[in-house]
Amino acid sequence: MTKKGSKVTSAKKDWVCEIGLLIYPDCQMSAIYGLTDLFRIAGEWADGDNARQVRVSHWRAEEDGELICVWDSHPNKLHRLGYVITPPSVVMPEKMQSMPKEAAWLRAQHKDGSRVCSICAGAFVLAESGLLKGRRVTTHWAFAKHLAESYQEIEVADRNLVLDDGDVISAGGILAWTDLGLTLVERLFGRSTMLSTARFLVIQPPRATQLPFTEFIPNFDHGDQAILRVQHHIHADLTASLNLDDLSDLAHLGKRTFMRRFAKATSLTPTEYIQQARVAKARGILELTNRPVDQVAWEVGYKDPSAFSKIFQRISGISASEYRHQFGV
Repeated sequence: MTKKGSKVTSAKKDWVCEIGLLIYPDCQMSAIYGLTDLFRIAGEWADGDNARQVRVSHWRAEEDGELICVWDSHPNKLHRLGYVITPPSVVMPEKMQSMPKEAAWLRAQHKDGSRVCSICAGAFVLAESGLLKGRRVTTHWAFAKHLAESYQEIEVADRNLVLDDGDVISAGGILAWTDLGLTLVERLFGRSTMLSTARFLVIQPPRATQLPFTEFIPNFDHGDQAILRVQHHIHADLTASLNLDDLSDLAHLGKRTFMRRFAKATSLTPTEYIQQARVAKARGILELTNRPVDQVAWEVGYKDPSAFSKIFQRISGISASEYRHQFGV
């Protein structure tokens, strides 16, 4: 344990870097402990001039709001945080508390030279600090829209599983703390040590995208009955031609009005919506059957298998065959 109330300042150190993990209300403690272990293991796998440990410290707000170190892998009165990480939350973003003290602490660490990192809904904690204004950030694909609406000055790039923007690094999924941890290990010790750590832990090296894990969740609760009628028509038969003229006629709207209202209700253009719906159905077929990809394409409304393959790759981040290999049962 460090001395209660120890402050962050510069000091000569015999470790390669100090990483501070922020324990905030309802954060995912498994990520705190998992990252602590991951960095220790990485230090043990490092060799040569890099054969030093990562110092890991845990930080939490006291009842009076002061942020103090509550655990330290290399106990010392002095701290200089190279990185600060906000872990995932175990509650949904809309239920997360406001954290002004944690936000102020994050700003102070960044001002002193710390690079700030977030994982999953931890992006909301980091966003409250104001440090993400004008930055590209990723978060869990299911929280991306909420983050973008809550903090409109942030560019949310939810396709990325890890997004390295220099002094700001973010990771997407709730278990993407492994991807972020390995990304930092590669920065600190090099690729060889990162790969050795990943192999020892039997986890994949940092992945590029979370698109294969995303799920199409159409919005039916928007109150526009004309658009809702079109949505039900689309889902009833994805093999139909579903051209724009027919859909606007079904809505009893002019084409331009239909497109504007459809985008407002669903956050997608009609073409994007149809593609998402067809790919979602194709994923289900690929997961549960061994039917050829060309046949799957036909079953979800694509007469041209090559067109289906391109759209599936763009939306899912991997090919249909790779998707089946990874998720098929």
